[in-house]
Amino acid sequence: MNSWIRDAVFYHIYPLGLCGAPRKNDFTGKPEGRLNRIRDWIGPMKEIGTNALYLGPVFESSSHGYDTADYRLVDRRLGTNADLKELSVILHEKGIRLVLDGVFNHSGRDFVPFKDLLINKDRSVYRDWFSGINFSARSPYGDPFGYNGWNGDLSLVKFNHADPDLRNYLFESIRFWKDEFGIDGLRLDAADSLDFDFMRALSGFCRGLDPDFWLMGEVIHGDYRRWANHETLDSVTNYELYKGLWSSHNDHNYFELAYSLNRLFGQDGIYSGLALYNFADNHDVDRIASKLKNPAHLYPVNILLYTMPGIPSVYYGSEWGIRGLRTTGADADLPLRPALFISGAPFNSDNAAVRETVKKLGGIRHENTALKYGSYRQLLVNMNQFAFARESGGRKAIICVNSSDKTANVTFGLPGQWPARWKDLLGRGEIFEAGHGNLNLRLDPGWGKILEPLN
Repeated sequence: MNSWIRDAVFYHIYPLGLCGAPRKNDFTGKPEGRLNRIRDWIGPMKEIGTNALYLGPVFESSSHGYDTADYRLVDRRLGTNADLKELSVILHEKGIRLVLDGVFNHSGRDFVPFKDLLINKDRSVYRDWFSGINFSARSPYGDPFGYNGWNGDLSLVKFNHADPDLRNYLFESIRFWKDEFGIDGLRLDAADSLDFDFMRALSGFCRGLDPDFWLMGEVIHGDYRRWANHETLDSVTNYELYKGLWSSHNDHNYFELAYSLNRLFGQDGIYSGLALYNFADNHDVDRIASKLKNPAHLYPVNILLYTMPGIPSVYYGSEWGIRGLRTTGADADLPLRPALFISGAPFNSDNAAVRETVKKLGGIRHENTALKYGSYRQLLVNMNQFAFARESGGRKAIICVNSSDKTANVTFGLPGQWPARWKDLLGRGEIFEAGHGNLNLRLDPGWGKILEPLN
């Protein structure tokens, strides 16, 4: 286990979007230092308690960043290698770790080795770098060979991870990123499509660079232990809890979320030893403020995000509750990845209230070790109210949320030998005292409490 990851609260930026980069790369223009705009976000990131930045694709690509053209050159639409290096220095000076996207399942068609293959065909030294090369066929692009694309998308040329020269190129790119930019880890794009032997080799290489190097994989479905274990990755994207976060509120059914949390992290939880990557939204899915039917549910959602087992992550702008639904067609991702400027941005007072809550939650999480390292125990669940306990090394916390639009009175028993007197950290510091081992709480509509014992 990495020494720092359970203390982390992530901020997630998709840089081509936030920085307002052109949709297409013409590969001829001079570098534009748009990446420097992220410096303006460092202070606000710190204010809400984030101490790690997951920065989406930054290297030269044809369009959206996941169609890489050069793994060792910052995208000219964002700036230069020097810009990224300076940003990394500033982040680390402010106590913020840096995690980049590792797009190792596929490249774009503008990747130089693939272009060499187009020119030299079966004489190319790179012919074995790519999957499914067939010189007796032609691709829909009119290429003199067929090949495999990621998920059938031939604009994303799938790699052949068994080729040793390809592995060496990708691993040495990681070494370059570590040496040049001082990165602390990688989020592996499309990890659920990567070869497991490749991931084991990649993990060993990264641990050799830095034993504290963190590897997290994008995984949608399946048994997360296949990817997150001592041989491959440290963590994966927790899409199961992501789904439960929004649907349990929309359906007024906390039983769904409670079932998942207990199955994953309870006494016999299948992932109780893993620090999974939790999120309410990201660059691929609808913004949480648009996904929720009731905007008031932004508050219990964020309370849960910061207090559930795992590593919380905030997607840029969602701390203000900005909206965005994925649409159809070529520009489906635009509403999810907008250009935002921290100064003069159109954030109204209602949105500011969401951010103030997120800011408070960040401070509470950093101060309470039970929320970072603690075990999980369910205390109460019904359709609109939910309570659970976290405990680590004698430090305790109780979390209660109410998704109803009405005030709710709840009663639940405390674990044996737990203190009787508790203080609410999220509200105005109210004191509550259990009677006969039961705690009685009055929960405001669309709100919650984070309790810690009074000594």
